[in-house]
Amino acid sequence: MSIRDIIEGKKQWRAHLARVKALPPDYEIVYKEMQRYFFKVGPVGLTDGSLLTGLLEFFEEGAAAGKGVLELIGDDVAAFADDLIKDSRTYAELYQESISGEPGTAGK
Repeated sequence: MSIRDIIEGKKQWRAHLARVKALPPDYEIVYKEMQRYFFKVGPVGLTDGSLLTGLLEFFEEGAAAGKGVLELIGDDVAAFADDLIKDSRTYAELYQESISGEPGTAGK
């Protein structure tokens, strides 16, 4: 990765964060909690940016439609977040597989 790539990535991340801050307060709080959860759980697809960008776009559309965030995603934020990554592998699973030597055995 070149310095130019790093700088461009930082610009994109800052633009992303500016969009998050532009959300209504309830959306911003829920988004940040879900983001924190995703960073902790570590779904493998998180690094390509599509999960968080897709979530942000979904929230922007809901806010533009005048819906409350819980009206959009339901009362159980954790279940909604888990459902978004239910088919995603996590770095924890990959690590478990690497130390056990058996692919696909994480969580069994």
